[in-house]
Amino acid sequence: MRVVENSTPAPDTELSGRQKRHLRGLAQRLAPAVFVGDEGITPGLLRALDEALAAHELVKVRMRAPADKKAMAAELARASGAVLAGLVGHTVVLFRRNADEPVIELP
Repeated sequence: MRVVENSTPAPDTELSGRQKRHLRGLAQRLAPAVFVGDEGITPGLLRALDEALAAHELVKVRMRAPADKKAMAAELARASGAVLAGLVGHTVVLFRRNADEPVIELP
């Protein structure tokens, strides 16, 4: 796995189990917006993920056969400043609230 450093700060709030469950329910009908290929986490992938999170707040990321999917999911969340809302198979659900105009209301 190739990891690229990013200066995006970590999220300042954690989500409760109820909030994560709510977000996973919302994400169920979403198609993956970002795909992690054989190159791993690259600057281009982080830019695409940042744009998707800025536009939608809740994003699915599909990983292609990672060696350690939990580590890659945690790295994607950390590098993008998002919160890991779920990991199902090779699909990661990430949430980052838009500070200017929040779209998703959490319970």
